[in-house]
Amino acid sequence: MNYDDYQTEGFYDEMFIADGPSAKPRPGARMLVERIESLLNGDLARRQQAAEIALYNMGITFSVYGSEDAEEKIFPFDIIPRIVELKEWQPIEQGLAQRINALNLFLDDIYHDQKIIGDGVVPRDIIESCPAFRRECIGIDPPLGIWCHITGTDLVRDGEGRFFVLEDNLRCPSGVSYVIENRQILKRTFPHVFLASNVRPVDDYCIHLLNALQQLAPHTESPNVVLLTPGPFNSAYYEHAFLAQQMGIELVEGSDLFTQDDCVYMRTTKGPLRVDVIYRRIDDDFIDPLAFRRDSVLGVPGLMSAFRNGRVALANAPGTGVADDKAIYAYVPDIIRYYLGEDPILPNVKTYLCRRDSEREYVLQNLHELVVKPVSESGGYGILVGPHSTKAEREACAERIRANPRNYIAQPTLSLSRAPIIVGDHFEGRHVDLRPFILHGPDPYILPGGLTRVALKKGSLVVNSSQGGGSKDTWVLETEPDKNVSFVDEPVLPPVEHD
Repeated sequence: MNYDDYQTEGFYDEMFIADGPSAKPRPGARMLVERIESLLNGDLARRQQAAEIALYNMGITFSVYGSEDAEEKIFPFDIIPRIVELKEWQPIEQGLAQRINALNLFLDDIYHDQKIIGDGVVPRDIIESCPAFRRECIGIDPPLGIWCHITGTDLVRDGEGRFFVLEDNLRCPSGVSYVIENRQILKRTFPHVFLASNVRPVDDYCIHLLNALQQLAPHTESPNVVLLTPGPFNSAYYEHAFLAQQMGIELVEGSDLFTQDDCVYMRTTKGPLRVDVIYRRIDDDFIDPLAFRRDSVLGVPGLMSAFRNGRVALANAPGTGVADDKAIYAYVPDIIRYYLGEDPILPNVKTYLCRRDSEREYVLQNLHELVVKPVSESGGYGILVGPHSTKAEREACAERIRANPRNYIAQPTLSLSRAPIIVGDHFEGRHVDLRPFILHGPDPYILPGGLTRVALKKGSLVVNSSQGGGSKDTWVLETEPDKNVSFVDEPVLPPVEHD
């Protein structure tokens, strides 16, 4: 297989630069392209197959709520990595650090003095009407003043190669396990190219995560950290188990914990064991039936009281979801300027708030060319992609907007960047986004690269796994690749065993 017939088709391509009727590889991707084109016929397909077998053997799966078969599925994976050169990554890293710092200050403010509301920067009603705004969190002081410990921020690239923030995920962001496992597979698939490309590592993420969690219990020498999961029927349960195993901490369900005298304990065969930090992968609504949904059987009664009184740390803190509401998203540039006195390094995508009369009318008149999103949905659900929609779909969307304007935003349809994937016996371009993961704390850490999600359906702009998307490994290059590498001893196929 080679790239002779590959076309960028007018899109910004992550691997190639348009060069007349053909395309030439970008500098950081040149060695990889040469290696791929040097493979014998059928070898690349065999490597793809070996990667898929490895994913199956590792048990890297997800499930989709509401699907007819309800089966766990292997997360689709394309072995051609996405390459990000250091000069591109550095402003992303700086912009993410800036953004999360400002959002954390915003969260602390709205649950305390609410100065940003008093100064008229963010309207009170847009915060108080947000389903993720938790009045139960007002006045709470989380350990070290940190609310958003783990964030997954979705980035997209437009037709000119500029990065934009598409949305922030501050509740229970998922996908980092795929980043780590994808990397293990790619290191075996193209071992010599990987070593010669000076790729920044991602396999130390769990060390950084554990350190960030342990720092939330500063008064305990050996804090007991646990990961709280809804259980094996959750779509991200594989990731919960993987992260707990990698950090060497207990994976627990709500029934494994109980509270007493505002402290949290874990049931063990040797009796109760005090818990200091909980990395919770359960939504706010379900973590404590005494504070939120009374019908929840997933959480721990009394957990919020223990958190409020400083007897246990929760990551992420309850109430952080208000900062990833898609209506609040439109105000993030102003939030950055307000708290930091700086212009945003990473811009937002232009956003129309349907709660505003003039912007709502514009949206209703231009549904055919906009992307409309409900502010509280995730996973790609409820989105109208105007240029790909029918008249009936647009009319139904207009009715929903008129009925509940606060619940909708709209954005221009971006010409998202693409990357090549293997399709049968050739390569085709598919749209991609990027989800870096940020650990916010005394020692902040930004995972180099993150999860590149791919819209595997031709022409689709929806990259979510529940909507038919897949993933790629993302290589952030520390320096330029070593041009003197030899591929003579590279194995024809990678081993598929898991370390």
